Amino acid sequence: MTNFFVSLIEGIFRGDNYIKERMERQLPPGEEQAVLGGRLLLRRHHNGGAMLGVGKKQGRLVTALSLLITGIATLIFILSLSVYGSNLLRMGLSLLLGGAFSNTYDRLKQQYVMDYFSFNIKWKPLRRLVFNVSDFCILLGAMLSALGMRHQGWKLRQIAKQRKKRHKASTAILQDFMRMR
Repeated sequence: MTNFFVSLIEGIFRGDNYIKERMERQLPPGEEQAVLGGRLLLRRHHNGGAMLGVGKKQGRLVTALSLLITGIATLIFILSLSVYGSNLLRMGLSLLLGGAFSNTYDRLKQQYVMDYFSFNIKWKPLRRLVFNVSDFCILLGAMLSALGMRHQGWKLRQIAKQRKKRHKASTAILQDFMRMR
């Protein structure tokens, strides 16, 4: 099962980077192309900040935070591979890390993240936003990770209760044995 999660991370990283490189080569800056029956707009946008352009003028700080958060998420992912990790948590972290690795790689390589599509809707504030596949993987992965952490906590509490019951039972047996002497 571990291979699946690692392959998912790699697939997101490779797939999104392939699309980014293709957009960089084939779509001129400032040009827009409608696809999927006009539902999506392909655009070439260099985002120097974090998601939604937050911190555009603080590229080094954004890159440092990206590395730190990605490192912490990687550590949590590695720990989740233990016996006590839940598949929901692993799935969420795999999605999150695939997207985080891709966007962090962009930041390190070229000081910006390549975003390349928008939703072609009437509401202009959302229509102006430009995303990449990694952004959605990070968002979905964060939500699944939160649910997985909650489930993980429940699972660990159940294990602790079982151990406590076993401890009480073994303690009672030991006390009975000591009284018999």
